[in-house]
Amino acid sequence: MKSLIEKIEEYSLEEIMGERFGRYSKFIIQDRAIPDIRDGLKPVQRRILFAMYKENNTYDRPYKKSAHVVGDVMGKYHPHGDSSIYDAIVRISQQWKQRVGFIDMHGNNGSIDGDPAAAYRYTEIRLTKIANELVKDIDKDTVIMSPNYDDQLLEPTVLPARFPNLLVNGSLGISAGYATNIPPHNLGEVIDATIKRIDKPNCSLNEIIELIPGPDFPTGGIVEGKEGIIDAYKTGRGKIVVRSKYEVVTIGSKKKIIITEIPYDVNKANLVHKIEEIRIEKKIDGIIEVRDESDRNGLQISIDIKKESNEELIINYLLKNTDLQISYNFNMVAIANRRPKLVGLFDILDAYIIHQKEVITRRTNFDLAYARKQFHITEGIIKALSILDEVIAAIRASKNKADAEQNLVIKFGFTEEQAKAIVLLQLYKLTNTDVEELKIKLENLKKIIAKLELILSDEIEMKRIMKLELKNIKEEFATPRLTEIKDEITEIKIDNNLMISKEDVIVVVSKDGYIKRVSNRSYAAANNEETLLKDNDYVLGIYELNTIDTLLLFTNLGNYLYIPVNEIPDLKWKELGKHISNIIEIKENETIIGVLPVTNFEKEIFVTSFTKKGIIKRSILSEFKVSRYSKPLSYIKLKEQDEVVNIACDENKEIFITTAGGYGLWYDTSEVPVIGLKTAGVKAINLKNDLVISGNIFNIDENNYITVITNKGLGKRIKISDFEKTSRAKRGLLLMKEIKSNPQKVVASLICDSKSVLGIKTVNGIKEIKSAEIPIMDRYSTGSSLLKDNILSAYKVFSLKEKQEDKKEVSLEEIDKRFLTIDDFLNNVKE
Repeated sequence: MKSLIEKIEEYSLEEIMGERFGRYSKFIIQDRAIPDIRDGLKPVQRRILFAMYKENNTYDRPYKKSAHVVGDVMGKYHPHGDSSIYDAIVRISQQWKQRVGFIDMHGNNGSIDGDPAAAYRYTEIRLTKIANELVKDIDKDTVIMSPNYDDQLLEPTVLPARFPNLLVNGSLGISAGYATNIPPHNLGEVIDATIKRIDKPNCSLNEIIELIPGPDFPTGGIVEGKEGIIDAYKTGRGKIVVRSKYEVVTIGSKKKIIITEIPYDVNKANLVHKIEEIRIEKKIDGIIEVRDESDRNGLQISIDIKKESNEELIINYLLKNTDLQISYNFNMVAIANRRPKLVGLFDILDAYIIHQKEVITRRTNFDLAYARKQFHITEGIIKALSILDEVIAAIRASKNKADAEQNLVIKFGFTEEQAKAIVLLQLYKLTNTDVEELKIKLENLKKIIAKLELILSDEIEMKRIMKLELKNIKEEFATPRLTEIKDEITEIKIDNNLMISKEDVIVVVSKDGYIKRVSNRSYAAANNEETLLKDNDYVLGIYELNTIDTLLLFTNLGNYLYIPVNEIPDLKWKELGKHISNIIEIKENETIIGVLPVTNFEKEIFVTSFTKKGIIKRSILSEFKVSRYSKPLSYIKLKEQDEVVNIACDENKEIFITTAGGYGLWYDTSEVPVIGLKTAGVKAINLKNDLVISGNIFNIDENNYITVITNKGLGKRIKISDFEKTSRAKRGLLLMKEIKSNPQKVVASLICDSKSVLGIKTVNGIKEIKSAEIPIMDRYSTGSSLLKDNILSAYKVFSLKEKQEDKKEVSLEEIDKRFLTIDDFLNNVKE
């Protein structure tokens, strides 16, 4: 037991995990996910191509079952599962993924719609003709071979690769700590750039970009952003924009957007589905139908649009909100000298050129050794034919083949290789004609040897061979460029007003923050019934607006919410609205105290806010227009423990402020400066242990009264003429006689005429009372009893009149009525 305990060693989990994960990371970086800079292949791809080549599964041979290839690769070189092998086979056979395909698959190899390939038991494959150029001469010791996973066979560490495949087909992969994203390029352009680099190793990037202007995707499209391409070619990182190719056609009375090319690696089916969603949800007006009309002749997506619609607006919206346009980020990471490295264009070209020099050198040495061997043997055979009788006699006198070879070496001075060739010489070779052929062969071998030696000794000849082979590949396999390159990125501008489907709607906002928009049809079907509200909630505003208009909601914390009408939830008249926090998040203690519908931000209208600590602020409406509105925006800078009690919006000239202690102050709006949103206001009224409960802005009218309501259930109306107009920051005059034995507070003060209806909120619910039923009294009276319940607040009730066919422009006076807010502190609407 003691000896067993002595064998136990303690390690920290951090040490074990670090060491194990380090080894795992090294493996997946070097041997799984990142391509080699020389042949542009990942290990699984290299093993597939090598195994198929060794099995003679080439373009000039019949197809073989994919299952056979998968099993062969898995059994000999890649024991990591059949699915990873078959997935790699499928990808390098898909013409919409590869700029140059390496596998010719007979059967279903998937689709650009994301459909999977048929199982490997159903498909058949063989190498394409250009794939042979990757493995060509591999049997001539051109690359280093290493033992496979079980040391039974040898596999290549890299393929000879007769063209720069890393650039031509690109690569996409994710490993531990590294990822790579290299776009495909045009074969002919890459070969031209490689030849340029061979001829001029110190050439500038501009010279190379003239030959390779940018990526060339198998799906075509348009690449925008030359600056991003230059950055990527310099550093390995860069960003470009890839957009679809399209045209707008008019056929008779129909107008269509025809899309013929989409960005690389975009799923066409998902793209069509997204456009269809936009059509169904009416996120933009004008799309009638979306159809995928692709067939074996090519890709085509057809979008039918209304003839009167703005096709440029629709296209820009789709480019911005779907994968019709994508951002492509270069991240050119490759394995160079067994290490992952971020590489630029020159790094890739230079690494390939060095690799080709090594391949040609090794191949030339192999060919030279073979040629020298053949020359040596041919010399021996010619010598043997010159002394044929003696050679035959020596062979006949020998005991066996080995003895014959030995006798030829000893008696005539042949080498062992020559002796073996002579012993195996066929009798018909003994004719004079064959001797002459041998002499010709010997001369040819001399020339071949001289040529091979020249390649090895002369750098210029080495480059000539390299360029010649590249030119031959270009001549046979190069295809025209598919992707168009544009220098500048086109800015997508969308006029939101044009994008929105214009519709007249009814917008309802409640005091508790519930909001909805209702179609005119739903409103008309309601037959003047009340809209649905929660208990003890009331309507803060009902507005006739258009979906292109904007609603501003003001909160007690000095913030406003900018809400385009088209983004307000579309509900039925008899349905409860959605809480404003579902659109823009507000704080728990934040409440809505005012609403402002806006049809034109450029009108000279002012927003006036009143705080409970006696601050007033006026700002022009245009200051409230913003382009980003995902969170509350500040409209007044509040002091600690202060809050806004109400807002008013108009061009009226008179201000009347009321306090909870029963004081009222009347002065002109000209005394309040107009200032920006990021500032505090100015002093509105002089308070002494008191708070402001409301502020009203109005024009003098003989029909206007100040209605005052207290928390004890008392109320009265006072003529405006009973007050003296003074100046800002005064204490004001008493509105109601103080009763020391039964003190009361003013909870509501509003200016309205005798036709108005007031809503009074009490502890027992909401009750309505006509303004005309409230008696007219002087400033010194205590008021008349309205209700026995204690009153919490009061507001003016407005109903939405039936809409007229010829809608008149709203007057400033009507705007004033819409935004009169009291106590809890409210806004109201156009009658």
